[in-house]
Amino acid sequence: MSYPELKMLIAGEWVLGSDGASEPVICPADGTEIGHVPHASPADLDRALESSLDGFNLWRKMTPHSRQAILEKAARLLEDRFEVNSANLTREMGKPLAEAKIEMQVAIDLLRWYAEEAKRVYGRIIPSRFPGMQHEARKLPVGPALAFVAWNFPATNVMRKVAGALAAGCSITIKPSEETPATAIAIGTALVDAGLPEGVLNIVFGVPAQVSEHLLGSTIPRKLSFTGSVPVGIHLQQLAAKNMIRCTMELGGHSPVMVFKDADIDAAAQLCAMGKFRNAGQVCISPTRFFIEEPVRDQFLAAFRKHVEAVTTGNGLDAGVTMGPLVAERRIDIMDGFVADALQKGAELLVGGGRIQSPGSFYQPTLLNDVPDTARIMIEEPFGPIAPTAVFANIDEVIARANSLPFGLAAYAFTNSAKTVGILKTEIETGMLAVNSLHVHSVETPFGGLKFSGYGHEGGSEGLDAFLATRYSSEIYT
Repeated sequence: MSYPELKMLIAGEWVLGSDGASEPVICPADGTEIGHVPHASPADLDRALESSLDGFNLWRKMTPHSRQAILEKAARLLEDRFEVNSANLTREMGKPLAEAKIEMQVAIDLLRWYAEEAKRVYGRIIPSRFPGMQHEARKLPVGPALAFVAWNFPATNVMRKVAGALAAGCSITIKPSEETPATAIAIGTALVDAGLPEGVLNIVFGVPAQVSEHLLGSTIPRKLSFTGSVPVGIHLQQLAAKNMIRCTMELGGHSPVMVFKDADIDAAAQLCAMGKFRNAGQVCISPTRFFIEEPVRDQFLAAFRKHVEAVTTGNGLDAGVTMGPLVAERRIDIMDGFVADALQKGAELLVGGGRIQSPGSFYQPTLLNDVPDTARIMIEEPFGPIAPTAVFANIDEVIARANSLPFGLAAYAFTNSAKTVGILKTEIETGMLAVNSLHVHSVETPFGGLKFSGYGHEGGSEGLDAFLATRYSSEIYT
C-alpha cells in the first residue's frame, strides 16, 4: 500500500502549486521520505479566497437537510476507505495503527454529528414591549472561514473545523500541517466525491507564516479557527484583528493530575499511564503534571512504573506496538532538555530518559520522581512521553499548584470523595475536568480551554455556534 500523491484542493480542483514549490514528507518511524507536499503561491491563495466566497454564497442557500445529505455521504465514503486512511495517518504521523483507527472513527462521528445537529439551529421570537411589533433573532452562517491546524491529530484536528463550518453553512479554507497532509486530503477527497460544491472547501499548504499572513490579510474570511501553540495563536489573533475576523483558539495545555489518597490507586496508575503515553504524549490534553497525595505516593509510583516499563515502542504499523515515535527529529533534543533540567534541579529518574537508538525519532517512555515546580517540565508544555511526578500534602496546596500556570485546558482528579470533587469543580481553573477517568471530550460535548489555553469551543452545540452569527430584526405593520 503506497502513500498517496499529494495535491491541494483549490476552487474544486486538485492541483500542485503554481510556482512548483514543495517540501518532503518524512515518515517519523524510519526517517524516510514518503512524499512531497505542494506549496501554494500567493496567486493560489487568492484563488482559494475568491472561490471560498463564491462557494459560501452557494452553500449558505442550501437547506440544512441538503447539506446533511452531502456530509452523510462523505462520512460513508470515509468508512469505505477507513483502513487505507488509517494506515496513511500512521505513516505520516507515527502513532500506533490502533490509535489512528480510533481517531479516524472519531472524525467520521464528528462529521455525522455536526451534519445532524445543524438541522436544529434555532432562532427565537422575542416578546415586544411595543404593540404590533415583532422581534426576531436568527442564526446564520458567519461567512467564509479559515482554519490552521497542528500535526498531532491529522484527522480530528481537521474535521473539528471542517465539519463545524460546513454544517453551519460556511465555506472553509484550511491549511493542515505540512508534516501530515495525506489525512486532510483524504477527508477533502471524500467530501468532493460526495458532491460538495466547488469552493466550499479549499485545502492549501505552504510556509505557515506566509500562508496565514496572506489569508488573514484578506477581507473575505469572517472566521478563524486555530489549533496550535500559544505564541502562534497570539500572533494569529493580532493578524485577524486587522480585519475584525472573529476567532476560536484551541491552544496549549499543561494538564495537572491530582491523585488523592482515597482514590483507587491501581486504577488511577493504569489510566494515567495509558493517557500519558497515548500518541507519545503529543496531545494537548495529555496528563502532564502528576501530583500524588503523600500517603499513597509510593503505592502509586510502584504501579505507575510497571505500566511505563510495559510500553512497547516501535513502528505504529507493527503488531503489538503501543507507542510510536515523536513526529520529527527536532523533538528529541527538546525531550532531552526537559530531562536534563529536571535532574539538575533534583528530580530522580526512574524509567527511560533518553533517545531509543534506532531509525526514526523514538524516545523512551520516561518517569521522573520528586520533580520540583521550578523545573522546566513543570512549567512548559512538554508534548512528549515524559511523566513528571511530585507529592502534595492537602487539597489547598494542590489546587494552588495546579492553577499556578497560565494554561487552563484540561485537568484530572482521582478521588472517591464527593466533597473533594465539589471543591475541584469550583476552584480548578480549567476548561475541562475529568474525575476518575481521562475522558474530557466526546463529539457532542464542548472542547475548549481558559486563560492562555484559548477561548471558544469545538464539539457540541457550542462548536456549531462558533460558525454562526446572530441577526436581529424587528417588524411592524400599520
